[in-house]
Amino acid sequence: MNKNGVITLCTILLSSNLAYSESSPKWWQSMSLYQVYPRSFKDSDGDGVGDLKGIISKLEHLAESNVDAFWLSPIYPSPMVDFGYDISDFRNIDKRFGTMKDFETLSKAAHDASMKIIMDLVPNHSSDKHEWFQKSLQSIEPYTDYYIWHKGKVLPNGTITVPNNWVSVFGGLAWTWRDERQAYYLHQFAPEQPDLNYENKNIVNEMKDIMRFWLDKGVDGFRVDAIPFLCEDVRFLDEPLTGNPNPKDPGYTYKTPYKNFSPFLDRFWPARTHQPRTYEIVRGWREVMDEYTERVMMMEAYANMTMTMKYYVYGAHFPFNFGFITDTNKDSKATDFKRLIDGWMVNMPVLRGTANWVVGNHDKSRLATRYGRQRAEALTMITLLLPGVGVTYNGEEIGMEDTWISWEDTKDPQGFSTNPKTWLPVNKNYVTLNLAAQKKQNNSYYALYKAVSALRKWPAVKRKLMGSNRFT
Repeated sequence: MNKNGVITLCTILLSSNLAYSESSPKWWQSMSLYQVYPRSFKDSDGDGVGDLKGIISKLEHLAESNVDAFWLSPIYPSPMVDFGYDISDFRNIDKRFGTMKDFETLSKAAHDASMKIIMDLVPNHSSDKHEWFQKSLQSIEPYTDYYIWHKGKVLPNGTITVPNNWVSVFGGLAWTWRDERQAYYLHQFAPEQPDLNYENKNIVNEMKDIMRFWLDKGVDGFRVDAIPFLCEDVRFLDEPLTGNPNPKDPGYTYKTPYKNFSPFLDRFWPARTHQPRTYEIVRGWREVMDEYTERVMMMEAYANMTMTMKYYVYGAHFPFNFGFITDTNKDSKATDFKRLIDGWMVNMPVLRGTANWVVGNHDKSRLATRYGRQRAEALTMITLLLPGVGVTYNGEEIGMEDTWISWEDTKDPQGFSTNPKTWLPVNKNYVTLNLAAQKKQNNSYYALYKAVSALRKWPAVKRKLMGSNRFT
């Protein structure tokens, strides 16, 4: 998109007839939210992995980029089977990233710079190395039923087999046998990520206490991971087979079609996602959030519109809107984007809804990789000027392609680390696609990002960003 195109776009968006209310606006309703993936952000100690001190060293960049809040992907202790989403201690910091003191320093520095700090909350499962699971294996109370255990089905010949035919998100059966318990445990993700049992009130209370622990540390909110998988139909019924002969394939069992939604999200497992009890638990979490002043709770839920909007009703400040990831691509037309935008704005509850627009995250290829540079640039600008929350994945403010952040053009690997061997390989385009180079160019991707994100700070624009109606 050229400069004239951006000016035209800004004019259209800012002059749109969007309703807004000035009554008690909250900081998150118009925030520019930046996702920090710590492993890939900035390495301070030369071990090839990003860390908390590295983030502290780059807070100035976030401030210069007009970031209001940043969200940290998991920094908890973890065996790293699933990049930190297999947590072995919900109340501590992984040594790879630093210490609790480092986190407290980061939190204070962020708040001193007028930025909020948000953490990933991963409530569906823990690591199998977590103390809870190890004690549950031994049937030590009160941990015996902290996880979902099942004795399995007994076949006519006396053989014990899995409780049902459920497959995991990562492929393979969703049940693993443990001799210690003479039972199977459920894992909807990796076998090293056993599902927590939310039929157990102790687990419900444990997660509330974990939230309070971090809120007491000064955290301003949570992005709640994989929320659709939180609860299951406790009858554990088989799902219909698709005809796929491979039980290791997630497509082995049939998923119920969504109605009127995207091909990417057209099906879900009805017995183990989006259960009514999940929404009730979210309501309880909101009560915890409301014990504190102006904290925000965001949900990661790949779901149809009806199920997604229910999170607003049950207490989430907003569920993430993944439409620009799932429903549009490099070949989409303007009418496709308009339909997507209006679809969210029309269905969002007027009185309690805050819109949000996610164009990239750690689960998907980067925006510029998916759309190409010009379209990525245009889409970034659109999302920053739509009503509500604009979400940027680290590195996409400079139009990066798939890899970690290129800070400089004079160091290998690109100013991210002093170690020549990093956990991700160097992208060959770092000489031109890096922050230092783009800061010198008036027409760079970053210059445009910074200029448009600055508009969000203007009072008149901020009022528009709090709008709750569609474009007219």
